[in-house]
Amino acid sequence: MAASGYTDLDRPPLSERALTRALVQPGGLWSRIEVRAETGSTNADAAAAARDGAAEGLVVVAERQVAGRGRRDRQWVSPARAGLTLSVLLRPGAADPARDWPAAAPGAVGWLPLLAGVALAGAVSRVAGVEAALKWPNDLLVDDRKCAGILAEVAGDAIVVGIGLNVSTRAEELPETTGVPATSLRVAGAENFDRDPLLRALLRGLERWYGGWREAAGDAEMCGLLGEYRRRCATIGRAVRVLLPGGGELTGEATTVDRDGRLVVRTVDGAEHRVSAGDVLHVR
Repeated sequence: MAASGYTDLDRPPLSERALTRALVQPGGLWSRIEVRAETGSTNADAAAAARDGAAEGLVVVAERQVAGRGRRDRQWVSPARAGLTLSVLLRPGAADPARDWPAAAPGAVGWLPLLAGVALAGAVSRVAGVEAALKWPNDLLVDDRKCAGILAEVAGDAIVVGIGLNVSTRAEELPETTGVPATSLRVAGAENFDRDPLLRALLRGLERWYGGWREAAGDAEMCGLLGEYRRRCATIGRAVRVLLPGGGELTGEATTVDRDGRLVVRTVDGAEHRVSAGDVLHVR
């Protein structure tokens, strides 16, 4: 029998050929899928490709990422093949006459990490059979613990959206955190933690939501994204503490997410604050 090339039998490698055959279709969003055994950062790889003129729809997947990071440059670590680590290259600012897509307004691109969260939550719930919720702006929660993070970055005239999902990570392999405790689909008791159908469901969901959002010229309310995000968002209705980029903070109740993707926080004096960026802590 030939050597398998990997030793952890419940963590089989992804097949670039099978994923390409299933997901790269004429007229579809995905133009190329690359599966790499190891890389520093899929976001950095996709950003470099964007600067070199790569077409919209490039997907870079890493079986092992050694220099991944999240918001505020936090490190994202996962054992080889234990999670889904990927980045997608999007060009929402360019009209696409072939698909009848107008250019999205520059202010609308802040919706892309939220859109990715909706697609991810749908894939996890459907394929893994666990209840998944979103913590504004970029975390996926399972049992109130962080199971995935999303990071969107500008790369020239493109946007790169990176996703890291803990799939078969065991409890003893989870990283220690100072904020929300980490979990994985395995730890949460998922019915299925096969990465292949999870990745296919995620990319199909991303394609569907992104296509609708582009057809609506980036109007999240018109395409139904705003309503779906609000439905899945665990932050709405919670007491929160928001750490703002400039060093300040807000404490109050998160009342909604507005049509621009901003979190609306009502403080004790009744004032409403619209937050476009920040780290949110759910106050118990």
